Amino acid sequence: MVSQNIDTVDALMAHYVAGSLPEPVRVLVECHLEIKSDNHALVRDLECLAGEALEDIELAVIDSRDTRLSSIFSSPPPSQALTPASGSPGVFPASLRRFVGFDVDGVPWRTKLPGFKEYSIDVSGFEFSLMWIRPGRSLPAHTHKGMELTLILDGAFCDARGRFGPGDISVADETVDHRPVAEKDRPCIALSVLDAPIKLTGSFRQILGDLIG
Repeated sequence: MVSQNIDTVDALMAHYVAGSLPEPVRVLVECHLEIKSDNHALVRDLECLAGEALEDIELAVIDSRDTRLSSIFSSPPPSQALTPASGSPGVFPASLRRFVGFDVDGVPWRTKLPGFKEYSIDVSGFEFSLMWIRPGRSLPAHTHKGMELTLILDGAFCDARGRFGPGDISVADETVDHRPVAEKDRPCIALSVLDAPIKLTGSFRQILGDLIG
């Protein structure tokens, strides 16, 4: 996705601070930071470390200085993930609403399986998907040919690794074989970013049962 080193949420935060994340992944991280405060301190500490490192770098002459400064000052301001957005709150974080242009009540869902709806777009080589999973619904067991990042927006799902609730990020790659199950009290609404297709696993009977729902 970005490198082979994004295998934890902490690594994801480090790449976010470094500004090295592709846009779909950056949006997912900003949504995470809006929903949960757990990683605010980590992000600020990493930003401080990055600032200190910049101060230690030897000064160098910048080619076309005036042209570069003009480009910087004319560019739009970066989104502020840690700052509450103006306007009425919704299920979707402000960063997500800005990116897709609607809240949960405006999603043009498509039914993919019984009890499973999805809205998916391709962005810069990534599959950026919103998912709605019926309470108690199991998704087919699968592993990954690349990286899958899933952010829970509302509700929760569980797999063999534990429970993922609002604001939690599931980081999964080819080493993870899981079968997410939405909790029974409410639908699970999630945002997923994939850089390669998934691969179904499990027995034929289990796959068939999960597809039927």
